Amino acid sequence: MTGAIPAGTGPRILAIANQKGGVGKTTTAINLSTALAAIGERVLVIDLDSQGNASTGLGIDVPARLATSYNVLIGESSLVEAAVPTAIPGLKIVTANTDLVGLEAELISEGDRPFRLRNAVAELNANWQNLPEADRYTYVLIDCPPSLSVLTLNAMAAAHAVLVPVQCEFFALEGISQFKATIDQIRATLNPVLDIQGVVLTMHDARTALSREVVANVRSFFGPKVYDTLIPRNTRVAEAPSHGKPLILYDYDCAGSQAYIRLASEIIERERHYRAA
Repeated sequence: MTGAIPAGTGPRILAIANQKGGVGKTTTAINLSTALAAIGERVLVIDLDSQGNASTGLGIDVPARLATSYNVLIGESSLVEAAVPTAIPGLKIVTANTDLVGLEAELISEGDRPFRLRNAVAELNANWQNLPEADRYTYVLIDCPPSLSVLTLNAMAAAHAVLVPVQCEFFALEGISQFKATIDQIRATLNPVLDIQGVVLTMHDARTALSREVVANVRSFFGPKVYDTLIPRNTRVAEAPSHGKPLILYDYDCAGSQAYIRLASEIIERERHYRAA
């Protein structure tokens, strides 16, 4: 199965990915999904990181993770069956735990190993019109691990587009050209519709010349793909996950929360242009 999932049938699927760790992928998945739900979208987060940080950050304790993304990828559970509600209306999550650690070895001899998630999404799409409204998601956000593993390949094979968080720090552009080449390769081999939906600059400190320089360099490299919204370096952003809450619930008025709300609006606007094209 190497054909792409067509756009416009079921939810819009965005993989949040960057081969570099510590750039804010999970923070973006948690807070962007919450912001999208807050403005009326029905959102499913798929946690594909064995650390399960997105699951923790959305308030799902480890004992409550009965059916996880691992069960979906080995075919034991559908996305609808594995999705659990969060404290945010309109937002569900397929959780993750350490079961994912051994998945690559389990699937080593399976010819469809990069397409397990895409198969699950295809099943969701096929039943979409008959599902309860709460399960008719308009967006699926996939939180990827910080490596180009079989899990990330599954995310990119299933996605319509990739959202790339880039940290405003010295090594921000290290590997970015390689990551873009990876996306091009996946488009050529696994998913011909895959595109970069946008690049979000995270941990921005407007007071430093370094942050300003990184912003300029990333905009020069990616052009209009870079969102106007900058996610600030903010202590409340770092504190929220330890309380098992998205930032918007933890401190709605802080600069980080307001930035993610603006980013969600910007993404929706970009999606409108995409769908009209």
